[in-house]
Amino acid sequence: MNLFGRDREPSRRPVEDVDLDSLLALVAESLGYSFEFARDGGSVRLTSVTGSGTGAGEPLVVRLTGLRREAARRAREDWPMLVSEHLAHAVATVGDRLDVCDLEQAKPLMRTRVESVDEVSDLTRVVGRHLNADLVELLTVGTRAVRPEEAGCWPVPPARALDLAVANVRRDERLLVERIELSGTPVTRLTAATPAAATHLRWLGSYLPVPADGALVVLPDPYTLLLHPVDGIGVVRAIERLRVHAAQTDGLSSQVYWWHRGALTLIKADIVLQSGHARLVVAPPPEFAEVLARLAV
Repeated sequence: MNLFGRDREPSRRPVEDVDLDSLLALVAESLGYSFEFARDGGSVRLTSVTGSGTGAGEPLVVRLTGLRREAARRAREDWPMLVSEHLAHAVATVGDRLDVCDLEQAKPLMRTRVESVDEVSDLTRVVGRHLNADLVELLTVGTRAVRPEEAGCWPVPPARALDLAVANVRRDERLLVERIELSGTPVTRLTAATPAAATHLRWLGSYLPVPADGALVVLPDPYTLLLHPVDGIGVVRAIERLRVHAAQTDGLSSQVYWWHRGALTLIKADIVLQSGHARLVVAPPPEFAEVLARLAV
């Protein structure tokens, strides 16, 4: 093992860092690289032992600050996967000019993307926050989601990085606003050029009048929002129309949500077949049920 400063006094680094270094060394060797760790443990320099193939030529410097932070949060049995993914990604992207671990490089490219929770294979391997129990807003750089060990390199916490990405989304574009009908029920369609339409819910009032009781929302795909104001008992029919439309699109979510006071709440609505006929069974959350009761008077 070739370590910077190996002739110094015995290391007083935490045993966890030493153990992680040993795992990094094993993975580096399995990938065909020799290695040198920086004195502060913040990076490792990989050099191809064959002198050919991926990574040949100039040594590859891999940042480790974010990896160490992520490892500290995870059980030790997760470390082999974390290290293997980190070094394999570094090798695979050796020709890329973008270093996601460099905040100044990454910041202009930060965006958000909304995904169904069920479609994200491992929520611990991405940076994001829940819009609700069904949907998550992911932090992206370019076209891919940011990994925790990459965000761990930055001098800002992940929540602040997400705020920077949201600000970029707002600067990028203004959504297209259209008035359409779903089986006679008027709704507003907002369309984005990027898969971040739901991010614009934060600024919904700049697109259409939003009553005090909020608006119904469906997300048929990451580029589209369909909305109906909660401003009268006609909202009951709107829930049915929106739910049926969302189910037919088979996109981001088949559910109807209530956007109110900055929160996106599920309005559980199931399509039930009885005697060959489909009907909608709605189980609204208590606060929305109170709104419906008031509007029905």
